[in-house]
Amino acid sequence: MPSRDPRLLAEAYDDVVTAAPPIDARTRAEASPVPHPRLEAPAADRPAHAGAPKSIDPTKSQAPIVPAGSVTGRSLTLVVSIMCFLACLTAGAVYLINQSAAAWMRDIASEVTVQVEPRDKVDSEKVVKDVALYLSGQQGIAGVRPLTLEQSSALLEPWLGKSDALKSLPVPRLIALELDRNAPPNLDTLRKDLGAKFPAASLDDHRQWQRQIQTVTRSFALGGLAILLLVAAATTAIIVSATRSALASNREIVEVLHFVGATDAFIAREFEKHFLRLGIRAGLVGALCAMAVFVAMPTAMELLGGGTVTVAELHRLIGTGTLDAAGFVLLGIVVVVIAALCMVTSRFGVFRILNSQH
Repeated sequence: MPSRDPRLLAEAYDDVVTAAPPIDARTRAEASPVPHPRLEAPAADRPAHAGAPKSIDPTKSQAPIVPAGSVTGRSLTLVVSIMCFLACLTAGAVYLINQSAAAWMRDIASEVTVQVEPRDKVDSEKVVKDVALYLSGQQGIAGVRPLTLEQSSALLEPWLGKSDALKSLPVPRLIALELDRNAPPNLDTLRKDLGAKFPAASLDDHRQWQRQIQTVTRSFALGGLAILLLVAAATTAIIVSATRSALASNREIVEVLHFVGATDAFIAREFEKHFLRLGIRAGLVGALCAMAVFVAMPTAMELLGGGTVTVAELHRLIGTGTLDAAGFVLLGIVVVVIAALCMVTSRFGVFRILNSQH
């Protein structure tokens, strides 16, 4: 009985992969399990230019298993782009808030405040000068700046408003101390010594504000991490569904590839390359849109009627509102993670589906 001709199998594989005709149930039923022999001329009668039969090489297919320009591909690219945009937007916002909080912490840690309470029959101006003179001679203090009564009253205007009645109130006098960052003093010892020498003076090291800033920053970071995990889970589910749909719509091609000797690893690699290209393309679109949002945020706030006050408050909250070089690198890392997630998810999805069909 004649054996199968490798050249005929290779030509049939190329024709099926290129044209991808559907195979219905009737055609399978009528197909013979044994290929019909094909008469060929003897080797002596063949033309001189006829070469050796082609070997079976599934890696040289003429058409991709997953059509790149299908409607499903375009819709999937749009969905993955939106997911990457949300991920980049979240990562960039958390980065800006962390940078701003770190700047706040550095400013708070480098400056403390001494409060001098006004008391009856006590000259507050003299007490303030004595306290400032005493603090200027202490180690670890880089600068001493007493605030005037008008400056201390101006700090209360956001809560009490601007009124002449503030002048009649017993407003505490404040002294701002700039600490030496290289060799800061022991604040607990300084507080104890200051209270023993000047009973009306008290030291505030802003530890309460530091704890509040740390709590808010950690809350934002945890919220951003939760959003990123949700985006990753949604992207994984979308890629798994798309992989299952692509395998179902190209089931006949996959069967022919198995028939001519293609392994599951080869088929999974084809899906992997397709979804990797899709993830990179969609990730770049989402990252560029997120970059545009961060660049246009300060201008958009001003155009929407916020004015300079709103822009100033925005700068206090998230700095300048735009990303620096490290922030843009972070968005690039998000694109790489999204592309890798698409690639790995499609690969394992194909292996799982093919193994369940064996």
